[in-house]
Amino acid sequence: MPDNYFENLVYNKSNFSDTPLPKGEFEKCEFLNCDFLNSDLSEINFIDCTFKECNLSNALLDLTTLNNIRFKDCKMNGLRFDSCNSFGLSFYFDGCRLNHSTFFKTRIAKTIFTGCNLNDTDFTGCDLTGSVFKNCDLNGAVFDRTVLEKADFRTSFNIILDPENNRLKKAKFSLESVVGLLRKYDLEIE
Repeated sequence: MPDNYFENLVYNKSNFSDTPLPKGEFEKCEFLNCDFLNSDLSEINFIDCTFKECNLSNALLDLTTLNNIRFKDCKMNGLRFDSCNSFGLSFYFDGCRLNHSTFFKTRIAKTIFTGCNLNDTDFTGCDLTGSVFKNCDLNGAVFDRTVLEKADFRTSFNIILDPENNRLKKAKFSLESVVGLLRKYDLEIE
């Protein structure tokens, strides 16, 4: 166990922008209404933790471990999930704003995004096999050489992606979102 090991703790309304979170391992901890804006969370291990109504925008995540993490109603703009420790990388997002974040080349199969804003989020080269995008706004989200097999987009909107440049076998889309799959062809669909 690391020198700084924290388990089953609850942090409420803590400002980690002013006083940085100590380096170490946080297991089964809850962060409620905490401010991590522009914080350096590099090389910190989070395992089975919950972040609720936190602001993590522009936080540094270099080699940060995020293993089985639940984010609920968090502001998470501009995060670089591609710089996280890839071992065990797994999370669930519910009602989060992840605008301008990047998941470049991450392997995050079966990730669930519920009611999230993913505007201009980069999923280039990402493995999202079996992931679910439920009621998400994907305006400007980038899918390029992305594995989306068995992914579910049926209730999401503003989806634009090139079926020839992504792996879509058995992916699910609503009839309304199919227009975003044909956009590159400049068709008039009525």
